[in-house]
Amino acid sequence: MTGKQLNTRLSAYGICVQDGRILLARWVHGDGPLWSLPGGGVDFGEDPWDAVVREVAEETGYDFEADTLLGIDNLHRPGRFHGVRVYYEGRIVGGELRHEVNGSTDMAAWFDLAELDSLPVSDLVGPGLALARNRPATGHTPLAVEVDL
Repeated sequence: MTGKQLNTRLSAYGICVQDGRILLARWVHGDGPLWSLPGGGVDFGEDPWDAVVREVAEETGYDFEADTLLGIDNLHRPGRFHGVRVYYEGRIVGGELRHEVNGSTDMAAWFDLAELDSLPVSDLVGPGLALARNRPATGHTPLAVEVDL
């Protein structure tokens, strides 16, 4: 595979559902903004649990307590990228809603779960909610995403 850069990225995401509403952050990228679960890359040497707490705070302003490891899924772009995504369920224990400045997201908001079908959402939301709803004993969702680009 000469000339191709292969990358693996470990990331951690928080699922916070309260009173039928879910906390999302708007991810800004080249194809347009998408609502996504708050979270992101785990720094080298960082525990994924610490990363999700840090990332939720950065993207939403809230103090997030990750209390349940729901599971892992992956995004695979053959020959180019492999994303390993760790999902935690938790709750807000402090802080105030605010938008991230100069980051990968530009807004954070609460949405009714019923609204998700009408929102432009990232490919993280489906697998994360599947793990939260089904709580598979293996921590694995069959909704792995493979993208050919």
